[in-house]
Amino acid sequence: MDLNLTPQELAFRDEVRAWFAANVPKDWVKRRNAEESMEARFTYLRAWQRKMFDAGWAGVSWPKEYGGRGATLMEQVIFIEEMARAEAPPMANVLGLGLIGPTIIAYGNDAQKKRYLAKILSAEEIWCQGFSEPNAGSDLAALSSEGKLNGNAFIVNGQKIWNSYGWAADWCELVVRTDPSVEKHKGLTVLLVDMKSRGVEVRPLKQMTGESEFCELFFRDVRVPVENVVGKVNDGWRVAMGTLMHERGTFGAGLQVNYRRNFNRLVEIAHQMKRTGDPLVRQKLAQAYTEIEVMRFNQMRAFSRINETGVPGPEGSIQKIFWSELNQRFQQMAQEILGPYGQLAHGAPEAIDEGQWAYGYLRSRGNTIEAGTSEIQRNIIGHFVLGLPKSY
Repeated sequence: MDLNLTPQELAFRDEVRAWFAANVPKDWVKRRNAEESMEARFTYLRAWQRKMFDAGWAGVSWPKEYGGRGATLMEQVIFIEEMARAEAPPMANVLGLGLIGPTIIAYGNDAQKKRYLAKILSAEEIWCQGFSEPNAGSDLAALSSEGKLNGNAFIVNGQKIWNSYGWAADWCELVVRTDPSVEKHKGLTVLLVDMKSRGVEVRPLKQMTGESEFCELFFRDVRVPVENVVGKVNDGWRVAMGTLMHERGTFGAGLQVNYRRNFNRLVEIAHQMKRTGDPLVRQKLAQAYTEIEVMRFNQMRAFSRINETGVPGPEGSIQKIFWSELNQRFQQMAQEILGPYGQLAHGAPEAIDEGQWAYGYLRSRGNTIEAGTSEIQRNIIGHFVLGLPKSY
């Protein structure tokens, strides 16, 4: 694992840093903390992604023939870190860019690449991911949503849950069961579903943060053309695992920068509240600093593996467990340091940082569930990294 940047990577970093310095919207931080609907904010983020696309910064690691920049994996990491460091707005089509676009590039046919990829980059079409179900979250292969072939289309019926961006999505990468007679892993197929199709219903789920970031999706006799199959029929497990490996292996690259920023701010608050005289507080802050550094080195190790093999490996599961549980520990510590002030939400007169600490604590509860539960990640590590027998 080489932590030193090459001259080419340093030049790339400087170019990225200069562009963000000149182009990050000045009103973003204030707008981010404002009490604004997700729909209104999403319009803003969609325009921001279009600006990045026009400047050639959307999908930096995508091949040039598909509209990307053809950047190396390390340049992609640099880009994500610099974006976090500049406190730039996130791009609206986050799942399309980070998960579904790379899946179509890897497994899709030429017609699908031509049809979908450019519109993912420009945010003209927003994507969501239909994987988890009420009885098939951690055990994805147990899903029951079905796709029955009828002439030149699949008729889809079923329910998905824990769905991000379903309320804004134009398209969905959907996993369905197309052959119930074979072993559960072998009868799945990935379909690209137009969310405006007749029979698709989106129901937002209210979270304890007050947002409806997640949704339930219902499919009732939805017709999906056979040309919307990604890969091969009944080979959906392989395609879906490719999507999930991108989610766990590369999706959290900018998190350690965000965590370091939050840590530095918490240290400031601890000084202001005169909490640093408590040796236990100092010890917990030191532990958090150390863990953020461990996260950074683990991320570099995971990317070094991808750089050597070309695909994300099971090391991504190590990192996924680490960042999710680290953030929960960090947010708990923040509440202990802030005391009653940490419970004040946005709009409260005495709320610190516009109530972001209360929001961060509540939102962190989902970290160990999303992108694969900690229990499932430990099973992956045990089997694929440590060579232990599978857990059934």
